[in-house]
Amino acid sequence: MSTAEDTAGEDMPWGEVTPEAARKLLVAAVEAFAERGYHATTTRDIAGRAGMSPAALYIHYKTKEELLHRISRIGHDKALEVLSTAADTGGTPSERLAAAVSSFVRWHAGRHDTARVVQYELDALSGEHRDEIVALRRRSDAVVRGILHEGVESGEFDVPDVPGTTVAVLSLCIDVARWFNTRGHRTPDEVGELYADLVLRMVSARKSQDS
Repeated sequence: MSTAEDTAGEDMPWGEVTPEAARKLLVAAVEAFAERGYHATTTRDIAGRAGMSPAALYIHYKTKEELLHRISRIGHDKALEVLSTAADTGGTPSERLAAAVSSFVRWHAGRHDTARVVQYELDALSGEHRDEIVALRRRSDAVVRGILHEGVESGEFDVPDVPGTTVAVLSLCIDVARWFNTRGHRTPDEVGELYADLVLRMVSARKSQDS
């Protein structure tokens, strides 16, 4: 995949951000935070990547932390939307879990720079902003936990510890953002399929006789 395609792919979650200068600063901040980490990145670094002066940045964002919060909020909203939509497609608990996992993994692989910032810079947020993002994470937890409970009740899943397994499933999906490389030999779709299969094996999902 070319660099241009990578940039376009990472830019997509920010299409709703206006004006254009604010959007460019968000994209630049994602690139900088993913590459250098939040604490090692300065507002001058971000403004320079966006082709602006540091003073121009403060017109749209009062602080670097405000930038991170905006990125985290939009990223978590998008990730939750992807997960919830896939989980609500209908079918058996196994089918819904596979759809949810594969979609969630595809998002973290296809948006790996964004996902790294969104998922691993939580502690850099202020208390109020951190609480807001944690609440969104709990909603993602509830989606997966609900499917697992349904699978246990229907006899499809053998999961003695639903809360612990929920954390394990989400952690597995999220960690894709750490290692995924667009120049690797697997596509986001292929990684999504692989992880869906791994998770179904983890919960001992019983396959139907015609599968």
